[in-house]
Amino acid sequence: MHKDIHAYCRIGIVVSMAYPFCSNSEQDYHDSLKKLLVDPYFQVMELGSLPFPSLSEKVPFMIQTAHCDCTYSGHSLLFAKKLNINSLDEAERRLAVQTLKAGIDEAYAMGAEEFQFLSRRYEKGKEDSYLGALIASTKELCTYARNKGPMPVVLEVFDHDIDKKSLLGPSSLVKQYAEAVCPQFDNFGIMIDCSHIPMIGERIEEAVEPIKQYIKHVHMGNTFISDSSHPSYGDYHPRFGYPGSENDTEYLASFLQKMKEIGYLFEEGRNILSFEVKPQAGEDADLVVANAKRTLEDAWRRIQ
Repeated sequence: MHKDIHAYCRIGIVVSMAYPFCSNSEQDYHDSLKKLLVDPYFQVMELGSLPFPSLSEKVPFMIQTAHCDCTYSGHSLLFAKKLNINSLDEAERRLAVQTLKAGIDEAYAMGAEEFQFLSRRYEKGKEDSYLGALIASTKELCTYARNKGPMPVVLEVFDHDIDKKSLLGPSSLVKQYAEAVCPQFDNFGIMIDCSHIPMIGERIEEAVEPIKQYIKHVHMGNTFISDSSHPSYGDYHPRFGYPGSENDTEYLASFLQKMKEIGYLFEEGRNILSFEVKPQAGEDADLVVANAKRTLEDAWRRIQ
């Protein structure tokens, strides 16, 4: 490919992953966000619940001033309270739904263009029951979001049995889930992350092809799963090419090629393609961000 990848999509980045210290103080958050906003390489800031109430007006103003867009991840809302959106305990499931509805409120107030969440843990042998609970929760969230405005809701596919141990998960389950929700809700879709595909144990083709028509958001990243005793093992999103890790330029190129083949990336397209990368112990966050941009440029040059 010879055209700039920005002609095919909007490039985004998960702010709190790239600069994990941003939640230490209001100033740290401001400085981290500003560092990314002044870089014209990025058109989308992927945010979550703001860690300080004083940021509720400042952050949207910063994003608007920079002529940037943003999305909202509800993942941390579930992690912080250890809630399960697909729990078989109805009281817990309802609490998780209410918590994410509050997140949808915050996302709308922030001016986010999309709300994201994930499935949670399950018991082996009871996948169908947990899937039913997840479908019920998702329909409630989609209805709530739709009644407030046009913001879509997307579920991010995670690992199934390594780190987050989410129900979704394998593409076969994701397909069942999407087929149950999408016919009723046109404001719903699936997010995939190329760092999660090796964790699920699927090839790119296996992970993407069954659900290609439902993919509404895409993340790029890496994972380390070769040694369970290593501090970076699991869903820690090390830089591309991290020693012993799974994904580097060639893998990313194959992933991008598939995204182009299914029509997610297309000329004059506006779909979001975001980095989820995190500095590991002793690494400089700025260098990790530079690694991501450089790897993407190299990978893009390799595809047809």
